[in-house]
Amino acid sequence: MYEDDDGRTYQVVVNEEEQYSIWPADREPPPGWRADGTEGLKNDCLAHINTVWTDMRPRSLRERKAEA
Repeated sequence: MYEDDDGRTYQVVVNEEEQYSIWPADREPPPGWRADGTEGLKNDCLAHINTVWTDMRPRSLRERKAEA
């Protein structure tokens, strides 16, 4: 499904624009990102993102479009 899993534990992180990524679980998320509570192997985290991130547009763009 995705690139080969490397056996590391990752966490799913999300920023204020509701964009998702993965980050090593043993490290604090980078500035501007927060953990969403999901941890696991790379493939598991990427599968979770695929399920929850259904609208790829940044939150600010979605809000502007909704106001128009």
